[in-house]
Amino acid sequence: MADPAKRPSAAHTAYAVTKELILSGELPGGSLISEGEIAERVRVSRTPVREAFLRLESEELLALHPKRGAVVVPVPPGEAADVLELRLALERSAAERIARTGLGGDHHERMRELLRRQRTLAEAADVGRFAEADEAFHRCVVEASGNRLAGRFYATLGDRQRRMSISALLPRPERLSLLVDEHEALLKHLLAGDAAAFASALLRHLTATHGSPHTAGRDDD
Repeated sequence: MADPAKRPSAAHTAYAVTKELILSGELPGGSLISEGEIAERVRVSRTPVREAFLRLESEELLALHPKRGAVVVPVPPGEAADVLELRLALERSAAERIARTGLGGDHHERMRELLRRQRTLAEAADVGRFAEADEAFHRCVVEASGNRLAGRFYATLGDRQRRMSISALLPRPERLSLLVDEHEALLKHLLAGDAAAFASALLRHLTATHGSPHTAGRDDD
């Protein structure tokens, strides 16, 4: 029998379910949702849902409107470019450190495992789960550098990265197999200790999916 102390609270469950609906794209930007809808889905009262909504508002995923409900916040203009620029900087730096120290066996095996999983998900055209495995692969690159501060900071981009990937790939599920090939090439450059080749391949990889890191998501016209 499960220990009641280890069970997630109703508020946490409501938070996790609502957040997953947003990140997966099931609730796209601009969607209006109510506490009652989530309470019914999770089978809890409205009080923990209200707490969950406040938490999601603090994460800039929901905008609360009294007596109307909550609106899913669209990805702000320019945020995609900001995220891509940070990813490029962190992953390039990680590749440079890996080139000096080598890629550890544990991280190498983890990346291989993620590539195998990505290949399976690509064949199934499962964009949602592929986006999770994609984020995990790139995060593993940064963690493999041994820079713990960089690894922790990169992890904070995970939700935004996943949301961006799902938005970019849902209309193009055929690109999933190409992404796995590109990930294979990135790993090859890491194993060869070629940070310059990794950086060039990474820029092409991100641009092909999200557009130029300097302009992605911007609407300045």
